[in-house]
Amino acid sequence: MDAEERQRFAALAKAVANDRDQQAFSILFDYFAPRLNAWLMRQRMTSGEAEELVQEIMIVLWHKAELYDATRSSLSTWLFRIARNRRIDMQRRANTRIFDETDPALQPPADIGAEEIIANDDRDAKIRAAVGQLPEEQRDMLRAAFFLGQSHSEIAEATGLPLGTVKSRIRLAFGKLRKVLEREIA
Repeated sequence: MDAEERQRFAALAKAVANDRDQQAFSILFDYFAPRLNAWLMRQRMTSGEAEELVQEIMIVLWHKAELYDATRSSLSTWLFRIARNRRIDMQRRANTRIFDETDPALQPPADIGAEEIIANDDRDAKIRAAVGQLPEEQRDMLRAAFFLGQSHSEIAEATGLPLGTVKSRIRLAFGKLRKVLEREIA
């Protein structure tokens, strides 16, 4: 594009911005729409997507032509920058909408049968009984870590115990729970 053509397009864009000149817009549309469409299709967009995006870009030109600054860039550069940004936005929107309908996380939970409820209650009762057999300091450490969600460092700070002691007591508690529960299950 030569300097004369740049000035002509800048003048047409100014006419669109200042006077809503439909003839100037028509000239710009006829020149840029096919070029934008071809470029977008080279960017791996479908024909329909490219046409839709070209329409959006040209609407931006019609409504926001006053934002174009001929001293900063050519009209071509400005329109292709809008096209690039809109294409990226469209791809991001498309990527966030894609989800797998068969994903188990999106499926409703299966109904729990009476047998499973009873088995879960029995298991929970055994775990509570096993936790009840632990020494108080180990029980307190497990409660803080798993029911209150505290980190080992937070437990150490709250109790005034060294971090290694907290970790040891939790590890010992797990070992004792494992032994008790293995006996209960066997």
